[in-house]
This record gives sequence, C-alpha cells and structure tokens, in this order.
Amino acid sequence: MNNKILTPEQSENFLKVLKARFEKNMSRHKGLSWEKIQPKLEAAPEKLWSLNKMEETEGEPDVINYDKKTDEYIFFDCSPESPKRRSLCYDHQAWESRKANKPESNAIDKASEMGIELLTEEQYRQLQELEKFDLKTSSWIKTPANIRELGGAIFCDRRYNTVFMYHNGADSYYAARGFRGSLRV
Repeated sequence: MNNKILTPEQSENFLKVLKARFEKNMSRHKGLSWEKIQPKLEAAPEKLWSLNKMEETEGEPDVINYDKKTDEYIFFDCSPESPKRRSLCYDHQAWESRKANKPESNAIDKASEMGIELLTEEQYRQLQELEKFDLKTSSWIKTPANIRELGGAIFCDRRYNTVFMYHNGADSYYAARGFRGSLRV
C-alpha cells in the first residue's frame, strides 16, 4: 500500500479544511473557483498527501495562482510565520559538513520528503505581495547554484514593511528559520 495517500476519510476532511481556507482568503486567488480546484486534488491523491504534510507542519497551504500553460493550480505555504519545520540547515551537504550540534535535518531533504519545493526568491516576493508574512521568522529559499557552491544559502523575511533577502552559511540553522514550500496540482 502506498503510504503517501490519505485515507478516504482523511481526504474528505482535509478537502474541507482547504476549501474553508480558500473561501476565507479570496484575495489570494481572485478569479479562481474551488469547483475547478477540488477535482484536480481528488485526481492527484499524492499531491493531496503533500498538501496535508504542509498542513501538519502548520504551513496553511492555499492556492495563490493558476498556470494556464500547464493547467496547474499553485499552492504556497500561507501561514503568517514560517511553518513549524524550523531549526534546519539548508541542504544535506551543509548538514553533513557540521561537526557538532547537527540539526535534525535540512530544508531541501525535508521538502523532498514532503513532495514540495522551496520557494524561489521570485515566488517569495509574489507571496509577500498578497499579505505580510514572516514578520518574526525567516524562511530559507531556493539558493542559486553559484551561491551554494561557495558555501552560502539565502533566506528571506519581512521587516520594516520591506521584504529582505539575506545570506548565511548553508550549515547554519536557527529556531526562527524554516522554509516555505510550493506545490503544483
């Protein structure tokens, strides 16, 4: 049995949660209809499982856009602060390089296990145009290869009514830094 599929009861209950969030936050997805989204979710049980993993870590996934070219709805973590998947270094290589005080895991592997992608800088800024997020926390974002090759990684947050992008060693981790994910359905 595939353990990345919700039971029928779990699916039904979770679809109700997603629908309620969708209806409560219409400003995030103007012009989109839940009646078109739900069948896509029902036809992709592994994606519904991934969204549920986002929910379990308090990511509050919600639809933020629709890609007409690919006919996919785009979900982002929309929790006010970075989801409860924090104290993670950036990737496995960074985690391996730590000699002491290794965190539980890393953002890239955790996202992969959940079946989601880290937001890019562009996606993070798109999210911040919808509402104000990460006023007290920060979120790792997908780091360009040229920065990562030099040992760095980037993260973003919102302070002083401005979205900032920063850098850190990829092996660093903080209780207030997690990551936000995206998923296409």
